[in-house]
Amino acid sequence: MTEPLVAAHALTKTFGDFVAVDAVDFEVRPGEVFGFLGPNGAGKSSTMKMIGAVSPLSGGTLRVLGLDPGTDGPEIRSRLGVVPQEDNLDHELTVYENLLIYGRYFGLPRKVIDERVTELLEFAQLQDRRQSTVEPLSGGMKRRLTIARGLINQPELLLLDEPTTGLDPQARHLLWDRLYRLKQEGVTQIITTHYMDEAEQLCDRLVIMDGGKIVAEGSPASLIAQYSTREVLELRFPVGTEDRGVGRIGDLAARVEELPDRVLLYTDDADAAAESVAARGIVPESTVTRRSTLEDVFLRLTGRRLVD
Repeated sequence: MTEPLVAAHALTKTFGDFVAVDAVDFEVRPGEVFGFLGPNGAGKSSTMKMIGAVSPLSGGTLRVLGLDPGTDGPEIRSRLGVVPQEDNLDHELTVYENLLIYGRYFGLPRKVIDERVTELLEFAQLQDRRQSTVEPLSGGMKRRLTIARGLINQPELLLLDEPTTGLDPQARHLLWDRLYRLKQEGVTQIITTHYMDEAEQLCDRLVIMDGGKIVAEGSPASLIAQYSTREVLELRFPVGTEDRGVGRIGDLAARVEELPDRVLLYTDDADAAAESVAARGIVPESTVTRRSTLEDVFLRLTGRRLVD
């Protein structure tokens, strides 16, 4: 069986008395896209920094590319590609110059860099921007350039921290297409994201973190099957409506969740549940039937509280 590219056992990160990552176990297999989901402060970024060999472990063990980040940090970093949450491109240089300088950090010859730049600009759909400065580029273009830069050393493992945050839907979907192409080419990726649809689209497997711990692990489909139902019926009511008949519909679904403006019925047949609701004389302002999503799982496991 192929050895995992990343293997963590009881991995722990503390800052004084604060436990940011609390004895987590996970493995990342070659060629897969692995995701970390969780609210702010869940421990995702701290875990990524330890994988990237830029933050020391406080406890447990971690192997990245078969190496120990504590003693083999430079070698690990030379074999990684990193796409940070915030673009840190040099805005006064050209697109080409950003890639050239980054390639030189890895000691690559100019001829090799030029060959790879041509390939990467085609991959990122930035061929016509080769000699443009970075400053006037759109957010989506800058994000694609940052990913291209992270691939200049042909990494064995690509770390992407919130890769599409702040992008419009068109730019997000184009970026998803680029990341899917990398997956088809066998590039192993680790992604942190707040977008549940992004995780469903890209990740083969993922973990959901909360309070520094892993609370669930699996493929998006398996997590939905384990923690939710096939469908959800949303009954929408005016805010402040007191009698919404929740007590009379509790037996119509596997789980009922009451929110300020609606009631959610988790069921395997939303249409049948809607008919039963109507038969009991409950008349919501509107109804919505939909399939269960990873967001339903995420909110069930981590709660709906706002985390700063």
